[in-house]
Amino acid sequence: MTDKPIISNKQIIAKTKLFCVESMDVTFSNGQQRQYERLARSRATGAVLIVPLIDNETVLLIKEYSAGVDRYELGLPKGKIDPGESILDASNRELKEEVGYGAKQLHHLTSLSVAPSYLEHMIEIVIAEDLYEEKLPGDEPEELEVIPWKLDNIQGLLATGECTEARSIAALYMVKDYLAEKV
Repeated sequence: MTDKPIISNKQIIAKTKLFCVESMDVTFSNGQQRQYERLARSRATGAVLIVPLIDNETVLLIKEYSAGVDRYELGLPKGKIDPGESILDASNRELKEEVGYGAKQLHHLTSLSVAPSYLEHMIEIVIAEDLYEEKLPGDEPEELEVIPWKLDNIQGLLATGECTEARSIAALYMVKDYLAEKV
């Protein structure tokens, strides 16, 4: 498995405002051929998920409607990176739009995929510290509720059943470990 498979053909088979379904003909180094379908990247240049810390023990979560599961979910603020925008600039903009804070310190922690078998999308995890109040208008249809949560109580957050998004959960645990190592 040292040679990456060869993609001999790609074509868009469906497209909506949000999604682009792409068909790919793939040939493996052993000669086996398969056709895969994946959700390809949209025009956006990427996405960010921000972990806003008001101190080393407290993170700010948002509560917003999640159409995929048809309920309100607690999670971390996130959004797309606009063309020409850096990861850190997009993080600070989204933070101001969704949480009402900017950050004097931003640190790119890592990149995560969601479902790499069929989804091309990656998200950049960014830690935001030294927060200050600043609100920018966003594209949310309603005001988002901002909820402080103690990092030492992630299990309590999961027990509420209101935070089920794997990206937010993974980022919270990674930031908790990052802060413990930083001390």
